[in-house]
Amino acid sequence: MGAAAERLRPEGNLAAMTAASDLDATNSATGPAGTTEPGSGPGSVAESAAPSVAGDPAPASFVVNIPGIADADLEPDPLDPSQIVAGEPVVTGKVLWESPDGRQLRGIWQITPGVVTDTEANELFVVVSGRATIEVEGGSVLEVGPGDACVLREGDRTRWTVHETLRKAYHISL
Repeated sequence: MGAAAERLRPEGNLAAMTAASDLDATNSATGPAGTTEPGSGPGSVAESAAPSVAGDPAPASFVVNIPGIADADLEPDPLDPSQIVAGEPVVTGKVLWESPDGRQLRGIWQITPGVVTDTEANELFVVVSGRATIEVEGGSVLEVGPGDACVLREGDRTRWTVHETLRKAYHISL
């Protein structure tokens, strides 16, 4: 996503993806051992307490269900023409959450078929739909499709060959 992260800022308090620390600890769906039952409905969050490491409290683990992610309305996010290698790919996206300091983003991003290059930020994403081949300069060739989780590191220079319109849910650390 790289440069796109700078353009896709939330225009309000879109908290569809919420950090575990922002959750109400008195969730009515709480089950054994402080966990929320998975699949307890759209927009639900499953949370559990994490053990501390070296005496420091660790943030709780969590799961977020994003209703409508497969067909959410996205905003245009034009590519820099120098990034386009082949085809006429179109990028859209939406930031759903941004940390107060602007250094962490969570959202949805989509690209139509074509070939593009990018310089990445630290990113974890899960492919919701579509397929692509991501070539990391001097490194791996990643084949990604629905359900695949991928980690890209800050500074990775990538070449994305998008075979089918790809939609992903992401978390970026700047």
